Amino acid sequence: MWKIEQLDKKPERTIEEALIRFLEVSKGQKDIETKIRHTEYWRTVLAGRTLSSLTTDDILNNLPTHKTGTQEKLSPSTQNRYRTSIMRVLSLAHKAGWIDSVPYVPKNPEPKIRVRWLSKQEAQQLIDSLNLIWMKEVCSFALMTGARMTEILSLTWDKIDFDRKIAIVTSDIAKSGKARPLPLSNEVILMLKKKWNDRVSGFVFHRGNGKYITEIDREDFKRALSRANIENFRFHDLRHTWASWHVQNGTPLMVLKELGGWESIEMVKRYAHLNANHLLEYANVGMFWEHSPINAFGTEAENENLFDLLENKKAVSY
Repeated sequence: MWKIEQLDKKPERTIEEALIRFLEVSKGQKDIETKIRHTEYWRTVLAGRTLSSLTTDDILNNLPTHKTGTQEKLSPSTQNRYRTSIMRVLSLAHKAGWIDSVPYVPKNPEPKIRVRWLSKQEAQQLIDSLNLIWMKEVCSFALMTGARMTEILSLTWDKIDFDRKIAIVTSDIAKSGKARPLPLSNEVILMLKKKWNDRVSGFVFHRGNGKYITEIDREDFKRALSRANIENFRFHDLRHTWASWHVQNGTPLMVLKELGGWESIEMVKRYAHLNANHLLEYANVGMFWEHSPINAFGTEAENENLFDLLENKKAVSY
């Protein structure tokens, strides 16, 4: 009887086996570095655990709370990304028949997406406050195109079509995983043509040595914000600034969606409140007066009499 029971049992699988499977499935994905970092974390905190022994509390109690080294507190959204990784690990294990079910792990509530943008004067002050020439160029390009940091820093000359005035964001770089054209305005074309004459490598933006840059110079950016008296602002907010300027100047949301490479119109609706011009044509539809009460009597004195009359009516109604 004991042997029969043992034969019916599934072999116990460990978290290490599931993490390896997760990385194998993730090969070639653009966020593989992030997944490797998450895998290393979960391997450390759950070392030696069998998958069947993991509970909801095991996941929740082991979610990281602070950055390694700096001990800076992690945001709810960052914690949710770690949660997403381990849930994907367990989901793959479940599909493989290694566990009977996946424990339920609720997401941390996240604050609403903030939209922080600069006026054109503030933007110019920021650019002027940067010390590094290549940082001035990168930030200016972000303000003029709305491109994301990775899209800018990975841009190569062979991806730029000066005649068609576009740059190609390849699928391995695009956040959506789909290649898209990045329209280039006339001012961007002028900047790029000047850089083309001085190019030293295939990369458009670099520190001067032609080598690929993995991220912006955070210290130069931080100091520039301080000099320009700009608070609560991140590099990605340059993209928000670009989008906000577009909406304020009348660019339709569907057009902005295509320009910025957003997958969903919901992501673009965060900017809708910046332009109410499309509502003005409907503002008078529900007018109370058939003709404007201000102009109905013609003279300024008569208009003043109208206001007196309206005030008296209010007094009587009380």
